[in-house]
Amino acid sequence: MIPRPSKRQLDAEARLRPPMQVPPQHPAHGRDARDGRAHGHGATPPQPAAPGAKGPRLEERLRTVCRLRHYSHRTEDAYWMWSRQFILFHGKRHPLEMGAPEVRDFLTHLAMERNVSASTQAQALNAIVFLYEQVLGREAGEFADFERATRAKKVPVVLSAGEVRAVLARLDGTARCMALLLYGAGLRILECARLRVKDVDFARNVITLQDTKGGRGRVTMLPEAAREAVRAQLRTARALFDADRAAGAPGVQLPDAFAVKSPGAATSWAWFWVFPSPVISRDPRSGTERRHHVHEDNIQRAVKRAAQEAGIAKNVTPHVLRHSFATHLLENGQDIRTVQELLGHKDVSTTMIYTHVLNKPGLGVRSPLD
Repeated sequence: MIPRPSKRQLDAEARLRPPMQVPPQHPAHGRDARDGRAHGHGATPPQPAAPGAKGPRLEERLRTVCRLRHYSHRTEDAYWMWSRQFILFHGKRHPLEMGAPEVRDFLTHLAMERNVSASTQAQALNAIVFLYEQVLGREAGEFADFERATRAKKVPVVLSAGEVRAVLARLDGTARCMALLLYGAGLRILECARLRVKDVDFARNVITLQDTKGGRGRVTMLPEAAREAVRAQLRTARALFDADRAAGAPGVQLPDAFAVKSPGAATSWAWFWVFPSPVISRDPRSGTERRHHVHEDNIQRAVKRAAQEAGIAKNVTPHVLRHSFATHLLENGQDIRTVQELLGHKDVSTTMIYTHVLNKPGLGVRSPLD
């Protein structure tokens, strides 16, 4: 019987094997990197430890590679979560002891036993390929014949104009201001939460979005009906900003290496959050205690509660306000390309889903019940 290599031998083998370079189009890079958000494709990979030296844990190695490639913290957490589940599924075996058959079994398990969605299964696949090819420096193997989860074709939930007004009427403060921008400007919830003071231009009536899904910046409108609410929100933010400066608190988090290029920006009013959190929190990467933007759970709970109070029997989330923004624009005669640009969709086919909401099957046909 051939003895199984020890974990120490496997770790040493992984440290000595140089990481492989994967093209930007490969799924292992994830959506953020393929769309240009990650600027670290040319970054120097972690150097292998010296022979005999005790190397870092697998989790630490994976997170290090994610940060070298400027992946978001959420992508980093998701990749480690799926890598850990893959390891636990196979009885805590080290990934170097496994290969394509084990990857295939795990992906099939997700689809058949756990009934995950197609997008969830794809995320797990990307994470495992990333683990093997970018962290461990070896091919994951061929496993194209795994059982794939079925991608459901769903029509987005949309509110009528009256229902939107009913929801907005039951919101106040920061939640109402955010909801006004979600519906009035078509923002995603995180795009709204991450707005900086410099992004809002009252003179031109526009909002400039830089920290977006996929890293594709865009410009959208600042609704006239939201101007006063945004001004009031900025007054609230200014009070927190002044309190932080008086207390000598660290500045806000800045994107990538901008903090090194412009160290004073973190404590400037222009880079402060439009929707700052009322409390100080610890940065999960640097450990610095600073003021972050408001957590998206707050607006999610507020919108759901407002819809329930309004008696709307639909699954209303903040993203439904964005769906309603797009649908109402198309109903009012805006062309699909304009709506695509305002939403920040890379491909017009994504925007076309809203045309299905406009379609009314059997229009002009009288029901036999009538």
